[in-house]
This record gives sequence, C-alpha cells and structure tokens, in this order.
Amino acid sequence: MSANRYDLLIIGGGVSGSALLYLAARYADIKNIGLIEKYAAPARVNSLSSNNSQTLHCGDIETNYTLEKALKVKRAASMLRNYAMAQPDSHHIIFKYPKMVLGVGAAECEKLRKRFEVFGPHYPNLQLLDKKAIAKIEPNVVMLGNRFRTDEVVALGSTDEYTAVNFEALARSFVRQAQLTKEKQIDVHYNGCVTHIKIEDGRFLIETEGTCYQASALVVCAGGHSLKLAHDLGYGLHYSCLPVAGSYYFTPQLLNGKVYTVQNDALPFAAIHGDPDVLVPGATRFGPTALILPILERYNLKTLPDFLQVFRFDRRVARVLWDLVRVKDIRNYMLKNFLFEIPVIRRLLFLHDARKIVPSLRLRDLKFANRVGGIRPQLIDKDHRRLLLGEAKIDTGIGAIFNMTPSPGGTSCLENAELDLRVIARFLGVSIDEDAFKRDLLGDDKKHTDQDFTGRVLTGDDAA
Repeated sequence: MSANRYDLLIIGGGVSGSALLYLAARYADIKNIGLIEKYAAPARVNSLSSNNSQTLHCGDIETNYTLEKALKVKRAASMLRNYAMAQPDSHHIIFKYPKMVLGVGAAECEKLRKRFEVFGPHYPNLQLLDKKAIAKIEPNVVMLGNRFRTDEVVALGSTDEYTAVNFEALARSFVRQAQLTKEKQIDVHYNGCVTHIKIEDGRFLIETEGTCYQASALVVCAGGHSLKLAHDLGYGLHYSCLPVAGSYYFTPQLLNGKVYTVQNDALPFAAIHGDPDVLVPGATRFGPTALILPILERYNLKTLPDFLQVFRFDRRVARVLWDLVRVKDIRNYMLKNFLFEIPVIRRLLFLHDARKIVPSLRLRDLKFANRVGGIRPQLIDKDHRRLLLGEAKIDTGIGAIFNMTPSPGGTSCLENAELDLRVIARFLGVSIDEDAFKRDLLGDDKKHTDQDFTGRVLTGDDAA
C-alpha cells in the first residue's frame, strides 16, 4: 500500500485521537493506520498537562450527573485506569489523591445526603463525611485556626482511589504502544496541519500543506477544528461552535487532594474546585473560571479565522445567546468570569469563591496561573436553538466520524475510541479481538454495546 494511503486515518494526536490509534492498532484487524498531528508531539492543545484539571472522573462526586450517566463514566474511568496501571511508567500517568465534593449550607448538604443514598450502593468506597471526618482528610476545608467553620458542611468522598491523570503522558503512552504493534503499518505524521478534506472515488482525500493522504475511513479528534473539517464535507452545518476557556489560580499547598463543589444546575459550566497539580508539587490549583473567547485554541490567536468559520453567526445563534443571557444566574456568572480575567481585581473577586473551599484562604496566597487552562468547544444546535452540553460527535454514516467535545474530558478517551472503532470496524468489514479487549481494559465490566452510549451522535441525513 502507498505510504500515504491508509485503511484508517486519524486527525488529532490528543488523548482522544491517540486512544483510538492504540485501540485500532492493538485490537482491530486494520493493517494500515495513520495519525496526523498538527504539532511536533502528541497532546499539545487541550490534552497538555497544564490545559485541563487532570481529573479522572468516576461519576460519584460529579453532582450534575444522573446515576445512569455516572455509571457510564465509571466504566470509562475503569478502562483508563486498567490501561494506565498495566504500563511500566504508570507512576507518571495516573495518581492517587483523596477526593470529595463539598456541600456548604443546608440545601447543598441535603442534596449530598440524598445523593449518597442513591449512589452509595454503586460506589463502595464512597463515604458521607461530616466536619470531623472532613478535617482528617482536608483540615483546611473545615478548620479556621483551631475551630470548625460555622456554616453547615458535609461531603461525599473517598481516600484510596486513582483520581488524577497526566493526559499528556497518557497520550504519549498510547502512541508509543501503538507503534510497538507488529505486522501492521502504524504511521504518525507530526507537523501536519490539515487544510481540506474531500471525497474522491469513494475514498477520503486529506490535504495538508505539503502532502495529500488517502483513507478508506476517517476519524477526526481535533476539538473545535473537528467541526471546521466536518463543515468541509458538508456535515454539521446546523452547528455553531462556542469556545469556552478555563483559567486557574495557584496557591501554596492547602489541599491534600481534589475538592469539588456542588454544581449549580442553572449553569452550563463547571463549578469551582481545588486540585493538586501533578507537575507542580507543593501547590494547589483552583478553578476553573469560564470565559467565551473567539479562538479555537487557547493562547493561539492564529485560530481566530477558524473560529469565525465555525461560529457561523446568524439570527439563530443570536437567539441562543440571547436566551442564555436572559437567565439571571448565567448572566451574572458570565459577567463575573469576565471580571476574573482583569488583572488586579481578579484576585479579589476569585478569593470570595475559593473561600467556599478553603475559608482561611488569604489574598496574598492567590496567584493567577499564567498560560494554564484550555478551551472547551461547546456546540450550538441552530435548528433546535439550544446550547449542547456534554459530548458531541458527528457520525456521517460514510466512514467519517468527527469528535468535537468529549465529556467528561480525557476520562472518556478510551470509551469514546471504542465507540468509534466499532463503527469503523463495521464500515471496513474487519474484526475486533473482543477477548483481548475485555481482558485488558474491561475486566469485570460488561462488553460495550452501541445502546450504552448516551452522548449526542448524528447519523445519516440528520448529520448532513
């Protein structure tokens, strides 16, 4: 086969694209697989270690998840954990920290107590923690000097689980392991920015600045740029992209592990949390704030023209944005987060929110984390005039899949790759080594079926 001709070509070398490369190389009967990454190494955008919260989401302390969603996420987290623990460099990939979600005030505390009744049987390590129990794990959360904080506080948490992942190291591991596969052509092309995709004689032609690749099947895992390339083929034209950037603050080490707060159901953005940074010892990272930015990659103004192409502003987009700002909680949240980006006053404003987690936090302890935080490309469905939350992908039904926003982030990389691989395997007429897949990644979990996926998938005419 030609050096630039593949059965499967993957665009994007972040943790999602590299996970698919690994699964396809290791478990599928696909002989020629290629991956194109625009930068000189894997995971240089949202999977970069500094551009995400480094959290392994299991569904137990994410208060915006239903039980059904939580159990799906639990399975995805288990797959990632099983892979990482089998690697010789697992200590650079996955980490153990205590974790909890904190309820402050009567309403939040009652919500967590009810949640524990429902979720506890499915998460045997999950504990309902009162102030004394919290103090043993995270003293700075409930103590003010030698006395307890006065407001009502409870938490749900666990102390002996893998809770953090260096997704950059994970992506590099996926690529490394894929390239060790024998008797297959596994090519990784770096510094290749895809400019155009078209279909010719039943094959996909993928053009970069210097090379044209051919592929029988195509999967794009390139964040907001995935939508741009989908539009290139005429799919997902009723979608607009709204990039939401997250920023963080560093403090000295005030927490031993991850402390999340209860999600406000009226807000389509993550609630503030405090985390250790796996690459910055002796520090705690607080955030994220949320700010809408007209770029597809954080700190890369060259992606402004790409944003304008996928934003596709019209009256329907304006209506969705207007509906958002009409909601008081969202309007106030957006204004506050805009102020969080203004030097000098941002620390004062953020201090109030961070004190929900650490009430003794001082202004001088807060330092804005420069060049930390990525962008989440939220999609606007213009036909139904609503902002889509959670994962979004377009399955064209012709052997091309476009992934925009995995949820919950990197945790779902292997499960999302599994979903794509099963679609591609059917399209190419190849087999998957189910026994090896289940043994290595699933353990006691049931074998995945298409019906288990609850994300937003568009197929056929719906996607066009």
